[in-house]
Amino acid sequence: MIYELRTYRLKTGAVPRYLQLVTEEGIAIQRPHLGTLVGYFATEIGPLNEIVHLWAFEDLADRERRRAALAADARWQEFLPKIQALIETMDSKILKAAPFSPPR
Repeated sequence: MIYELRTYRLKTGAVPRYLQLVTEEGIAIQRPHLGTLVGYFATEIGPLNEIVHLWAFEDLADRERRRAALAADARWQEFLPKIQALIETMDSKILKAAPFSPPR
């Protein structure tokens, strides 16, 4: 099992709009393709205006296959520009669980 930690730094004040778009439209497109959503967060303390989400995948091949399917979805292609306009920077990390980490 691997995890992808994605962090988006949004334009100042854009968090409410971003979350509204994802709530109303985006997450329903993502979930069937990406599978296991571990968590979706907005920062309150520390670096502000950040969205952080964590997805679980069987391995890198599973992640690649699922992300490719999402990218090919016409609904995602139509939705993506709506949130891209709010994003300043993106960071993606692949995490491997330690042996003592709670199982998914």
